[in-house]
Amino acid sequence: MQERRQKGKGTFSTGLLDAIQSPRDLKRLTRSQLPALAKEIRTLLVETVSKTGGHLASNLGVVELTIALHRVFASPTDRIIFDVGHQCYTHKLLTGRRARFACLRQKNGLSGFPKRSESEHDAFIAGHSSTSISAAIGLARAKKLRGEEGKVIAVIGDGSFSGIAFEALNNISRELSNLVVILNDNEMSISKNVSPFAHHLARIRNTQGYYLFKDGFERSLLHLPLVGSALRNRISGLKSAAKNALYHSNIFEDMGFTYLGPVDGHSFDQLSASFTRAKILREPVLVHVHTCKGKGYPQAEENPGAFHGVSRFDPAVRQKNELSADSFSEQMGRYLTAAGEEDRRIVAVTAAMKYATGLHHFSTRFRSEGRFFDVGIAESHAAIFASAMNAGGLLPVVCIYSSFLQRAYDQLLHDCSLEATHVVLGVDRAGLVGEDGETHQGLFDVPFLTTLPGAVIYSPATYDRMRADFDRALYEETGLTAVRYPRGRQAFHFPANTRWEADYGLIPARKEAQGLAVTYGRIAKNLLDALTRAGKDYEIIILDRIFPLPEAALKEAKRFCKVVFVEEAAREGGLGQRFAAQLLCSGWSGEYILRAIENPVVPQGTLEECMEMVGLDPASIAEIL
Repeated sequence: MQERRQKGKGTFSTGLLDAIQSPRDLKRLTRSQLPALAKEIRTLLVETVSKTGGHLASNLGVVELTIALHRVFASPTDRIIFDVGHQCYTHKLLTGRRARFACLRQKNGLSGFPKRSESEHDAFIAGHSSTSISAAIGLARAKKLRGEEGKVIAVIGDGSFSGIAFEALNNISRELSNLVVILNDNEMSISKNVSPFAHHLARIRNTQGYYLFKDGFERSLLHLPLVGSALRNRISGLKSAAKNALYHSNIFEDMGFTYLGPVDGHSFDQLSASFTRAKILREPVLVHVHTCKGKGYPQAEENPGAFHGVSRFDPAVRQKNELSADSFSEQMGRYLTAAGEEDRRIVAVTAAMKYATGLHHFSTRFRSEGRFFDVGIAESHAAIFASAMNAGGLLPVVCIYSSFLQRAYDQLLHDCSLEATHVVLGVDRAGLVGEDGETHQGLFDVPFLTTLPGAVIYSPATYDRMRADFDRALYEETGLTAVRYPRGRQAFHFPANTRWEADYGLIPARKEAQGLAVTYGRIAKNLLDALTRAGKDYEIIILDRIFPLPEAALKEAKRFCKVVFVEEAAREGGLGQRFAAQLLCSGWSGEYILRAIENPVVPQGTLEECMEMVGLDPASIAEIL
C-alpha cells in the first residue's frame, strides 16, 4: 500500500485505492474500510479534474453508488452501462485504470466517457444521454439468446429520463429477468430539473414509508412457517390497491419493473442491501437511489450546475459562480436577452443546457413572462415545439450543442423544413471541442443541415458577426435558419482592409494573388497564420452565410486558377465539396485543394492537439498552399 501523496500544503492517503486493480480487489475490503475509500476517491477526483477539466459534480455524487455496484455485481460478467457516461470516473478508478487517471481527457489518455476499446468493463458507448436503458435491453436480450450468465445494469440519472429512455421503457417485458435499472435521482439534470417526471420522483421520495412498510411486511410474512409465502401472494392485490389509494401509482411498476427504493445513495448498507436483492430477483428491477450531486466538495454541493463540467481550477481557491462573458455562448445569451427586450415575440428554448448555452441571462430576465423553455434532455421535442410556436405567431430561438442537435434531424426536416416555419437554431460547440472527444465533436452539423430543404446557415468568425448574423436570422430569413459558433472565446479579428460583401468578407492580396483561399468560422485565424508561415499571398474569402453558398463568392472564385478551401467540419458532405461541385458545374477547370476533416471520429485532446490531428493547424495548412 502506498503511504501518502502531496496535494498543495496538505496530504491525502491513496493506500486503499492504489491496492485496487480490478473489482475483485474491491470485494476484499471490509465494510468499515469503504468510507475511507470513498474519501480517497473524492479527493483524487477533485485533484485530477482541477488539472484536466471534466465533469466533477456528477462524479462526486455517485462514489458510494459505484463502489457498492462493483462489490455486489461482478463486472464484466455483469455488464454496467452509465447513461451519458460523464459520471464514470469512479468506475474507471475501480476497473484497473487508476495508474492512468492523471491523463483523463488528455491526448492518448483515458476518455472522459465509457469506451469499449478502453476496457472490458466498459459495456457500451455513452456520450449522449437517455440511451442506457435501450442499450441495457439489447445486451440483456443478447445474454438471454446466447445463454450467458449475469445481469445488465443501466445507471441513469433523473435528468436523462426523457425521450429515448421512455421509448425503451415501453419495451420492457417480465421475461427480461437479467435487467436492472438504477435511477440515480439527484434532482438535477445539467440545469435544475423541473419536469413532471421530477415531481413524480419527489412524490415517491416523500412516500418512502410505504416502501419500508412493504418490505418489512413481506419479510414478516415469509417467516411464517408453511403459510407465509401463500399469504404474501394472496394479499398482494390488497397491498397494491392500498398503495394506489394512498399514494397513486408508481410509473415504474406500471411499466413492468419491480421497484426498490428510495435508497440513500450515500449509505453503503442501504445500497448493498438493495443491489443484492436486485441481483437475486428474477425479473426486471428498478432501484431508485437518491444522491447529492457534488457530494463531499462543498462548492460543488452548493452549486452543482456550475461544477457539472469545469475547466482547470485551483481547488484551494473558492470558485466564483459567474461564467466568463468572453465566450461565443455567453455573448449569444446577452445578445438574445437584449433582442428579447425589443421584440416580445422572441422565445428561447434549450434542452437542459441553460447555463452552457448562455440562456441563463434570457431565463432570468423573462422568467415572469414565461418566454424561456428548458424542455429537458429532449432535442427532438425541442425542434417540434419551436416549430409549432412559430406557427402560433412566436419567434423561437433554439440553442443546442452541435453534437446533440444530431438527435433532432428528423424533426428539423419533417416539422421545421417541410412546414417552412421560421425557427432559428443557435448551434453551439460547432467544430472541434477538444477534451470531450469523439461523442462531442461538432463536425456533422454542416453536412446534415445542408440537406434540409430551404435551410440557411451562418457561421460567424467573431462576436460582432455573430450578433449581425442573429439579426439576419431573426428578421431577414423566413425559414429554418442556423447560426453556428464554436466553443470558447473569439480568437480571430478581421484585418482592417477587409471588404465586406453581403455574405462574406474579402481580404485582398497585398500584391498579385497566387490563388484564392476560402474558409469560414474561427478556422480563418489558422488559415491567415498559415499564409504568413508559408510566405504566400492569396486573396481570402471568409464566408459568413455559408449556405446557400453566396453566388458572388463563387463568381469571385472563378477568376483564379487555384482555389484552396479550408473547413473545420467533416469533409464528406461538407461545404468544401459543394463549393467545388458548383465551381466545376459552372465550367471552371482550375486547381482545387480541399482541406477538411477526413475522419471525423476525432479523439480527445486539447483544441490545438485536435487541430493537429486533423491537419487544421497553421503548419499543416501551410503545406497545401
